[in-house]
Amino acid sequence: MNMQVADVIAPPAPKRLEEMKLPIVLMRDILLKTMFRKNLDMVSDLSPALCLPIPVVQEIIDMCRDQRLMEATGTLNANNGNEMGYQLTDAGKARALDALAQSEYFGAMPVPLDVYREQVQRQSIRNIMVTRTQLTGAMGHLVLPPDLLDQLGPAVSAGRSILMYGPPGNGKSSISNGIRDALGDQVYVPRAIEYAGQVITVYDPIVHVLSKDQGDSGTALRRRTPHDMRYVKCERPTVVTGGELNLSMLDLVYNPTAKTYQAPLQLKSTGGIFIVDDLGRQAESPQALVNRWIVPLEESKDILALQSGEKFEVPFDTLVVFSTNFHPNEIFDQAALRRIFFKIKIDGPSQANFLKIFAMVAKKKGMALNEEALVYLLKVKYPTIQNIYANYQPNFLVDQMVATCNFEGIDRQMTPELIDRAWANMFVKDEHIVK
Repeated sequence: MNMQVADVIAPPAPKRLEEMKLPIVLMRDILLKTMFRKNLDMVSDLSPALCLPIPVVQEIIDMCRDQRLMEATGTLNANNGNEMGYQLTDAGKARALDALAQSEYFGAMPVPLDVYREQVQRQSIRNIMVTRTQLTGAMGHLVLPPDLLDQLGPAVSAGRSILMYGPPGNGKSSISNGIRDALGDQVYVPRAIEYAGQVITVYDPIVHVLSKDQGDSGTALRRRTPHDMRYVKCERPTVVTGGELNLSMLDLVYNPTAKTYQAPLQLKSTGGIFIVDDLGRQAESPQALVNRWIVPLEESKDILALQSGEKFEVPFDTLVVFSTNFHPNEIFDQAALRRIFFKIKIDGPSQANFLKIFAMVAKKKGMALNEEALVYLLKVKYPTIQNIYANYQPNFLVDQMVATCNFEGIDRQMTPELIDRAWANMFVKDEHIVK
């Protein structure tokens, strides 16, 4: 039965073993490893550990008993409603150790890749409709040119790639975060997925923010109509990378000791946003990075490789936001630019918008505006840099003046002298240093 939760259809919980669509041996081994590693002996404890309903766990246990890998203890636990306990036989322990030598993964049963694809479609980033009201609300703390939302709105709603470019310090990163905040709904993230008998962990508490009503596995499994607890209900994910991004971070991460896989960043961001900040500052060239994204951006699928070299397709359902201080023609060829769906220039503010931002910042920091100081700033200081305004400058200048006032032990205030001292720290004097 499909369930509608926060406008995203929840994955239905499996009712029988045949609905799992996983290799039988894999399920059996994960159960044995989980019992062995976590020292569990009750079905009611194994159910939340494996994130499976009790009837499905019982079917796997019955299979293990038939294979003489497990046996009933013959005692009833009064604290668990006289529930029967189980233990591994010597053969079961030996099988658990063999399975752990092949892969240390245990716990939540993985979701087959093909089943996960269906859930990705149900909660696709391209299904969302971001309204002007939502976008304005998420960007309310920013002073933006009136036509910028006209460009951003369709780009976000399309769920396609966006390139934001322009001079540094004008809020490209803040706008990227505003796009993330505008999404507002939740998606279901698998704890792990399975392909060709290999388990790949996807849920990452560093990337994925739990929805407030997620709850724990045990509570959710006791609901009348639980969703599949192999998934975690989260805010739409956001992955932000900067100068540290390299091509290897977009490959499966293999742990040779544990013999387990972890999903790459773009797979963790499925259903959400992948922000590549400061494009052009990475060790890899921007052209090389975008070339890596060409197939995913065009075909909504990515290609990953196992340690064996076998390649396979995974869904690519991510709004990719590239942000750079370079002009696009300097870092991309025309073929790459064609593949980025929206290109939006983020310029510095006009003088009027600069003053609005300055006033907002000053009010927030408890500093009264001073007409003489503002006139001095606009008529004397800014002409020295050809009256080029940037969104970061009001915060920088006000913070500098606050720091100076605190040091001098005077009330927070704005004067031409304090403007001079703040300005001196905003730009480094061009001079030759003798080494």
